[in-house]
Amino acid sequence: MSTNPLPECGVARFLTLLEGPWATLIVRELLHGPHRFTELRAALPRISPHTLTSRLRQFETYGLVTRTAYAEIPPRVEYRLTPLGASLGPVLESMAEWAASVPDPADPASPSPGSGSGPASRALGDG
Repeated sequence: MSTNPLPECGVARFLTLLEGPWATLIVRELLHGPHRFTELRAALPRISPHTLTSRLRQFETYGLVTRTAYAEIPPRVEYRLTPLGASLGPVLESMAEWAASVPDPADPASPSPGSGSGPASRALGDG
């Protein structure tokens, strides 16, 4: 697998490393400990084997995941986060916390987005 240089911008670098929706979900599963390929597929039922393989290889290339093959019959392969990969835990927690604060437009009890009543709108001079 050939790799292109990573962008210098931290946000662009993050998005390159965790490209697509499956990347963060794979990391989320591996934060619970090592998983076999089939366990990851079961935890992410709509992911294709090709996509899972591709993301795991990309994570290996960039040092986020280690792949350990055990000489057993049948063969067993486990994927685990490296310390660098595990350091994404607080990032994903922050993402989940932020997402929980976004009002659900289908919930009539939620304040409407852009209602202009939050601190951000006041800071921008709307309130």
